[in-house]
Amino acid sequence: MTIFDEATAVRSCGDGLYDVLPDQRFAVVVAGNSALPAVNGGVLIATVLRAVLDSSPHPYPIATSAHFLRVAKLEPASVQVTWLKQGKTAATARATLIQDSLPVLEVTVTTGTLPAAGADDGKRADGAERADGADGAELSWTGAAPAFPPIEQCVDLGPWPGTVGVDGSKGYAAQVQLLLDPATTGWRRGDPAGVPEMRGYFGLREGRDPDAYLLALAVDGLPPVVFGLGVTGWSPTVELTWNMRGVPSPGPLRVATRCRHVGGSWFDEEAEVWDASGQLVAQSRQMARVGRGKLRGPVNGPTRVRGQLTRDG
Repeated sequence: MTIFDEATAVRSCGDGLYDVLPDQRFAVVVAGNSALPAVNGGVLIATVLRAVLDSSPHPYPIATSAHFLRVAKLEPASVQVTWLKQGKTAATARATLIQDSLPVLEVTVTTGTLPAAGADDGKRADGAERADGADGAELSWTGAAPAFPPIEQCVDLGPWPGTVGVDGSKGYAAQVQLLLDPATTGWRRGDPAGVPEMRGYFGLREGRDPDAYLLALAVDGLPPVVFGLGVTGWSPTVELTWNMRGVPSPGPLRVATRCRHVGGSWFDEEAEVWDASGQLVAQSRQMARVGRGKLRGPVNGPTRVRGQLTRDG
C-alpha cells in the first residue's frame, strides 16, 4: 500500500458511516509553521470518494462537486454517505466529511461506467458490454490537447516553504512529483509570467498507476494559477467540480490549468488532465480565494488592452 492509499483510507462503521484521518503527509502547510496545517483538497475529495465507491453500484465517480466549508484538522474524522438515487446507468450520493460534529467538506457524487483505457470495442472497463444505445455509444470527439514540453525539459518543484515542518516532517511536496513547464515557473524567482496558467507532468514520487483517486488529486494538484500573476500565499479552494472522462493508462499525467477572471479576491481555475496515452481523463473547475501574501512582480506581467495582450515595462 502506498502512502497515498494510507492517507485516503476509510474504515466502514456500518449504516454509511466511515472513519477517516486527514494525513499530514499530504498537508500543503504542515504543523509547526506560522499558518494552520492544511491538507490538500484533492486528497480530502479522494478520501470521500473511497467511502462513496465502497457502496456504489457503479465503479467510477463521473461527476463530483465539493464544497469546502472548514479547514480539516489533523485529527480523526468521519464520512457519512447517503444515497439519493441508484439507477442502472448512474447513481448519486451525498457525502459529508465531519469533524467535531461539524461539516468540513460537503460532496455530491454521481457514479457510472466508463470505457476501459484505450478501448474502442464498446466494452466497459470491467469487461462487460455497454448497455447504452448503439448510436450514442459510438459517438466520440475530443478537442486538441494543450502543448506540453518534453518531460526532461520541465522543472521539478521539490519541497517548498511550508511543506516541511520545523521538526523535519514532510508534507504534500514530498509525496507528489510536479514537473512544470518552465514557462509557468517564473513566480519562483519573483518574475511571474503575468498569465494565470500552469502546465506540467503530475504523479506520485512513490510508484503508483493513476486511477480515479489520483485524478481527484491531480485536478487540484498544481500550484494556484494566480501565482502566474504574482500572488503568494495559500489560495484556498471554496468549491470544486470535476468530471472523470476516462480510465487513465499507466504513466505520468499531464495537467494544464488556466484562469479566466480574477477579481474581488476570487478567481476561477479550470483543469484538464491527459494520461500518458494522450487520452483526456479528467476535467475540473473551481472557485478559490486569492492568497493573502504580498504580490511579487506584477509589473512584469502582461496587460490586456482592447482585447489584445501586451507586455508592461
